[in-house]
Amino acid sequence: MKKIAVLLVFFFAVVGCNNQKKVVENDSKTKSEVNEYKVPKIEYEASSRGFYEKIIIENQTVSVVNERDAKDNGETAKISDDLNKELSSYLNSVQLDQLATYKDPTQKRFYDGAAIANLKITVDGVEYKTVDFDHGNPPVEIEKLVNKIVSFGVKR
Repeated sequence: MKKIAVLLVFFFAVVGCNNQKKVVENDSKTKSEVNEYKVPKIEYEASSRGFYEKIIIENQTVSVVNERDAKDNGETAKISDDLNKELSSYLNSVQLDQLATYKDPTQKRFYDGAAIANLKITVDGVEYKTVDFDHGNPPVEIEKLVNKIVSFGVKR
């Protein structure tokens, strides 16, 4: 009887380990099959006493809000595949876990010389935020990304 119990425990342990291995394998396949140009949610906000701009990029769509207490998402537009690939390449050059450590090159915002800006990137429910920096003069590490994001807010 003890031998049967030991065999059953051994059997269920082996079957349980094999099932866990399959789950891990399936999870890795899912992650590798994700579109390589998928851009996570990006929020850029800049404000001063007389200026406000919030740019939200999500699901290959950009929304620009120019009023602090706006009830809607402002102007919305679709992002072309080429621009999406460009944003993706800029994002890939940024170390998200280091985002909060990037230093601001200037401090004009302290005396109303520039609007206060910040960037938030949300990937799989995890938010990565920058420290505040001057609008128009972001940290060097994210300069290309921020300039591309800000270009969506410019009226053409």
